[in-house]
Amino acid sequence: MNNGKPNWWSRPSSAPEAARIPAPPSSGDGDGDFPLPAPHPPTTPPAPAPEPAGTDLRAAGPAGAEARAAEAEAEAETTGTGTGPQAPEPVAAGSPDPAPSVVLTKGEPRDPAPEEVPHVQDQAPAPAPQAQPQTQAQPLHAPDEYRTPPYGEPGPWAPAPPVQRPPAPVPPHPHPQGPAPWTQYDPWGVGGPALPPPPAKRSRKGLAVAGALVFALITGVIGGGIGAYVERNGGLTTVELPQSDAKDTGRAPESVAGIAASALPGVVTLHVRGGGSSGTGTGFVLDTKGHILTNNHVVDGARSSADISVTFSSGETARAKLVGKDTGYDLAVVQVTGVSGLKPLPLGNSDGVRVGDPVVAIGAPFDLSNTVTSGIISAKERPITAGGEKGDGSDVSYVDALQTDAPINPGNSGGPLLDSKARVIGINSAIRAAGGSGGDGEGGGASQPGSIGLGFAIPINQGKRVAEELINTGKATHPVIGVSLDMQYSGDGARVGQKGKDGTASVTPGGPAAKAGLRPGDVITKVDGQRVHNGEELIVKIRAHRPGDRLELTLERDGKELTKTLTLGSSQGT
Repeated sequence: MNNGKPNWWSRPSSAPEAARIPAPPSSGDGDGDFPLPAPHPPTTPPAPAPEPAGTDLRAAGPAGAEARAAEAEAEAETTGTGTGPQAPEPVAAGSPDPAPSVVLTKGEPRDPAPEEVPHVQDQAPAPAPQAQPQTQAQPLHAPDEYRTPPYGEPGPWAPAPPVQRPPAPVPPHPHPQGPAPWTQYDPWGVGGPALPPPPAKRSRKGLAVAGALVFALITGVIGGGIGAYVERNGGLTTVELPQSDAKDTGRAPESVAGIAASALPGVVTLHVRGGGSSGTGTGFVLDTKGHILTNNHVVDGARSSADISVTFSSGETARAKLVGKDTGYDLAVVQVTGVSGLKPLPLGNSDGVRVGDPVVAIGAPFDLSNTVTSGIISAKERPITAGGEKGDGSDVSYVDALQTDAPINPGNSGGPLLDSKARVIGINSAIRAAGGSGGDGEGGGASQPGSIGLGFAIPINQGKRVAEELINTGKATHPVIGVSLDMQYSGDGARVGQKGKDGTASVTPGGPAAKAGLRPGDVITKVDGQRVHNGEELIVKIRAHRPGDRLELTLERDGKELTKTLTLGSSQGT
């Protein structure tokens, strides 16, 4: 301008625009200063006069042309027709117009002379424009009334330097050719378009956790399938189960296994045929000469050696001959020849046996050879009778037996009953059947029941004596007292009959009973202090002794109790 007043613009100038602004003319003082009056808060300025139509308020001349071009460019930017990001500065109602609006009329292109350009303050006040609704972004600061730095525009002599800012993170895609260019600082601007936020980075930890979960799920499914297959099919390969060594670890000699291992080589199984029947029994070796002890009812049907076959625990088989037998004791001895390696079983003492002692029975029940069972001694001195199939009493056996609960069945007859030291303490002979019939096997009555835990064995002390007699003489002797008993007596005790068999005297003259003073009709109630209840029990108690043994008998005569002592006699057995 040529009036010497500074020209304050209403918007910041960029570096190229400031370069086009002409320097103000000198004031003519020669000092080159550009005097600026101090700004005072303006009072309400008079409204500018209305501009006449077609009046160009721009300064004439080249400077005016450059100013018009600069203002046209600025107005284009202010009104949003330009390309810059700046928004127009709002003007508050009632505030002084910081810069007059310059309007070019259509047509009349001319450059007016400088003197034709009136000052902005000399113009008539223009009517206040109506407030337009603000649709664009608001400036960061309120408009400055005085147009002074830093809120106003820098003076025409000093264009605002660009502010160096560090480059913001630039996404790779919007600027493929390089980073974004530097921009100038604009204190009135509201900021350019915001850069898109950087893409969110995927958490590697989350990916690792997800992968682990997937892996665990897959592993579980595969493992479950393999487990189900193994359970149903027994494995993926051939199954080999763990097993201990096959070596023998040994057994205690007093255990059942130890007793069985020691005794089995001396136990044999007998198969007998004769009289139109056959049967199976058991026996055991007495000596190295081949003598074998068994029950009489096992071999009673044999007529010759061809009818008796002996099988050892090793499987070896031999023929046996009958050496001797005794019906009253139900014992018999057979002998094998031509057999080596015989193992006789040691004999114990049945008088030393106590109730509750453990025992082991070996035999061939129902033809099952080398069967081992175990139990205890249930009772002693059980008087039992077996046989009697002939009806005349000649085949009845009287045994003062050992009772055991070791299972004994038909076929066990003649087998050994062993104590804890594998010594023979009895010869298994009879069982009590549930139906009431006694005996076992071939000589035990009409039925063939299984074991009910009531087995009976001949004491080995009695068996030893009889076996020795059978081996030495072929016959066994029986101890007797020389009386005939009334077997029909139903009272308590054994009564001496009034008459003997075939009408003879019931008390044998000169016999042991006669010498002791017994009479017909006497009732014997005790033998050596042990109570007897019938005639069979008295016979059993007497045959439990040897001929020549002394016995004390307690008897009742005419209501009186008497005690008599006698020495047992001997009779030849059958």
